[in-house]
Amino acid sequence: MFTGIIEAVGRIAAIERRGTDARVRLEAGVLDFADVKLGDSIAVSGVCLTVVDLVAETFAADVSGETLARTIVGEWKVGDAANLEKALLPTTRLGGHLVSGHVDGVGVVRRRDQDGRSIRFRIEAPQELAKYIAEKGSICVDGVSLTVNAVNGTVFDVNIIPHTAAQTTFGGFQAGRRVNLEVDVLARYLERLQRGERATDAKPEITREFLARHGFLK
Repeated sequence: MFTGIIEAVGRIAAIERRGTDARVRLEAGVLDFADVKLGDSIAVSGVCLTVVDLVAETFAADVSGETLARTIVGEWKVGDAANLEKALLPTTRLGGHLVSGHVDGVGVVRRRDQDGRSIRFRIEAPQELAKYIAEKGSICVDGVSLTVNAVNGTVFDVNIIPHTAAQTTFGGFQAGRRVNLEVDVLARYLERLQRGERATDAKPEITREFLARHGFLK
């Protein structure tokens, strides 16, 4: 798990395609490597990746075909910047919100406007994710924990303060930029709980009790 509070901005050092998946090597920037070991999880622009190799201040991670299909990892190029966060510890301050590093979909930055000293971004989410995004709720955009300022259909607004713009990749975002989105994990579980028995694939046995319970019998 992560908090969505970025610790460093790294760079894509190499990308090696391996059939339907890939191996990515990243320069870790100022990320503290003192306690990083093989098998650890690091969120890279919101994508939870496992460290499979450590060399100096770089690390490598394997990326599955599923991750390539559901995130912007497949669009990365050598030299691109990436937000980095190590997995949280039991003693970590939870300054953002609980983030799993499991990207739900890809959004698109539609507008960038100056708002005082902050920058207001308008981002369009995929239709299937819009129902999970609520005003004043939390969302993770490219690994950054943010508060949703406004929602209009599939479009939501977030404000980026100067510190966040300087310490993450957000400072360089312009209209048209594609971003990884992870909705609040609580929203996903609440939906499944609300669905109840409809959440299972099992088909119930058709009995008089079943028909009555679902309004087919008076």
